[in-house]
Amino acid sequence: MYNTLSQRSVVHLLSEKNSVMEKLIIPNQRSVEKAIKSVFEMMFPTTHSFTDEEIELNRKSIMNHFCTILSGLTEKNEEVCRRLFNNLGNIKKVLLRDADFILESDPAASQQIEVIAIYPGFFAIFCYRIANFVSKLSVPLFPRMITEYAHRVTGIDIHPSATIGIPFSIDHGTGIVIGETTIIGNNVKLYQGVTLGALSVDKSKASTKRHPTIEDNVILYAGSTILGGETIVGRNSVIGGNVWLTESIAPFSVAYHKSEIIIRNQADYTEPINFII
Repeated sequence: MYNTLSQRSVVHLLSEKNSVMEKLIIPNQRSVEKAIKSVFEMMFPTTHSFTDEEIELNRKSIMNHFCTILSGLTEKNEEVCRRLFNNLGNIKKVLLRDADFILESDPAASQQIEVIAIYPGFFAIFCYRIANFVSKLSVPLFPRMITEYAHRVTGIDIHPSATIGIPFSIDHGTGIVIGETTIIGNNVKLYQGVTLGALSVDKSKASTKRHPTIEDNVILYAGSTILGGETIVGRNSVIGGNVWLTESIAPFSVAYHKSEIIIRNQADYTEPINFII
């Protein structure tokens, strides 16, 4: 049983929260997707050749679209748009370093344009870098909408508030999770199925560092799981596939999961094989 005071407190908090929510106009998801794809195509026109006049008109059109989306989320929508679009050149330089790093890291990649045009890992990184910039301008919801779009189309879930160094490589990518307070250094490579998560999902820990720190030049192979805000993977370390790590390791370490696989000739094998479904 709640006492009268706590009931009133709950009602007050709910009404206060509803009041805040009523002031926000949540953008249409398709409109957000169109905006992000338009910025990507403007920054990396891999299939079109535009004149300078067309580029400027296209830029103004996309910027106006962004401003309209943000108008329901912040009164500083024009300032946010201006700051974002003025910094797209710098963001592109960072992304080109990411693309080159992916190219260097993946023997299957033959040229930079291939990474930019078709690699889901690169697109997820692009969405993160845009969302991360916007999140630093204190815009609610929109950064998450950007990264959730990337999550849906690539299977890569990067929180926009995570800190990720330069350059950064994601290979294959499906199933990757990078939590809100994760810190990733420079020259870090991630493969499919990597989780950088929290040890606890207790709501009371929302304002604390819950996710690990990955220092420079670390490789995280497929299926590895690194958990905890105090967990630090030292620089130049290698984390093998399927490793479950909840404590810090020193720089230049190799952590690996050792499993036993037994292969025998069928004709000589008499022990029953039990399948549990």
